[in-house]
Amino acid sequence: MLLLPLSASANVALVASLNLAEGVQLVSLILLGLIMVASALGVVLLSNIVYSAFLLGLTFISISGLYILLNAGFVAAAQILVYVGAVNVLILFGIMLVNKQEEFSVIKNAWIGKAATAAVCAGIFGLISTMVLSHPWAISTQTAAGDNAIEIIGQHFFSDYLLPFELASVLLLVALIGAIVLARREFIPDAEVAQATSLTLPERPRELVAAGARDDR
Repeated sequence: MLLLPLSASANVALVASLNLAEGVQLVSLILLGLIMVASALGVVLLSNIVYSAFLLGLTFISISGLYILLNAGFVAAAQILVYVGAVNVLILFGIMLVNKQEEFSVIKNAWIGKAATAAVCAGIFGLISTMVLSHPWAISTQTAAGDNAIEIIGQHFFSDYLLPFELASVLLLVALIGAIVLARREFIPDAEVAQATSLTLPERPRELVAAGARDDR
């Protein structure tokens, strides 16, 4: 007789915990989506490129949070390590080492470029929306990989997706070489000459003395 109330209470507790988990996931999804959209708009709209780079890192972190909600922990960790820890930090180092302070010059007929950019963005957004709405999004019947997800991803990387994986490595290497080229200091000989002359003491002018006068002395 005591098993029925215990099982009923356990079921009620289980349903309540599931509802709470769904509510937390929904709130987290909304917050991460808002942060991602706001930071992405800041990347595009802010005139300070340093702030744009920091907001780009915030965008990457919010995307990794979405991956965590999808139970893709490895993809979330790779997102932070590769995009935030490598690409975004590389962009920041390139910006801060170059340190070019130039004012934005007024461009004639700038509205044409803005209109073209808006048209391209609207087209991409329409294409993605059409793809999302037309996809069936059926739940897969296969069992979840669970803890073996990293092993399965590694097998796909080195078998089915070996060429894209190596191309991504080459792309990161090219980006690193480009950052080094942009950040290197050029040799300026005039500056070194000016520094060398500034450290020398002024000499006292010497009087010219004839050879015969020196012998008489």
